[in-house]
Amino acid sequence: MALAVLLSLLKIIVAVYLVLGICLYAAQRSFIYFSVPENPAGDIAVEHLDSDGERLKGWVIDEGRERAVLYFGGNAEDVYFSADGFRRALPGYTVYLVNYRGYGGSTGSPSQRALFADALNIYDMLAGRHAAISAVGRSLGSGIAVYLASQRPLERLVLSTPYDSALSIAQAMYPIYPMSLMLKDSYRSVDYATQVQVPTLLLLAGDDRIVPAAHSIRLAGAFVDGVAERVVIARAGHNDLSMYPGYWDAISRFMEP
Repeated sequence: MALAVLLSLLKIIVAVYLVLGICLYAAQRSFIYFSVPENPAGDIAVEHLDSDGERLKGWVIDEGRERAVLYFGGNAEDVYFSADGFRRALPGYTVYLVNYRGYGGSTGSPSQRALFADALNIYDMLAGRHAAISAVGRSLGSGIAVYLASQRPLERLVLSTPYDSALSIAQAMYPIYPMSLMLKDSYRSVDYATQVQVPTLLLLAGDDRIVPAAHSIRLAGAFVDGVAERVVIARAGHNDLSMYPGYWDAISRFMEP
């Protein structure tokens, strides 16, 4: 009798595990990408860029500068709201803030393959306009920026609240599931970092509860010696890091020609 009860309980546990695993697998991209509606603001120049059949909406600050910065935002970020910070911190640069596929007026659906391809396409389209291009990536965008730096010649690279891989974060969040077999978009920044040769700044939030410091430190250790430096903004959280003056000051100092 007791054995039968245990077997029944085990079947229920296994069934629940499988059902939850299937749901997690099916809905995983909804946990990574949180698209934002199109911003109707008209105080910043807008440029639409074509990439593999999709049309991406971007904001452009200070057009025509010799040097440029490509900004890759967080997974729920309206990149328009970072414009003022970049305008103050990098007055000598043209800054492109481009919405991901499915975000803020851009067509298509986001995925690692799509966003990586878009980053390369955007760089290639803009390379003829500027003598040098740098990249700034925040949170999700740090993985895209690292990938771009491993594939194209950048002048400088800034990574804000970066991670070693989305896979390692997902595995820590769901330890009972084999995330290496389940995750579609793993964003293995730690692998691409070994190929980056340009000066790199990692900006860490001192109170980051979304990307724990261990993940950022692991990424920092993957760069070739002398390539990357770390700055920790004390008391800052993952989502409010850019509200601290030290954030923009660090970017401004690092990006000085």
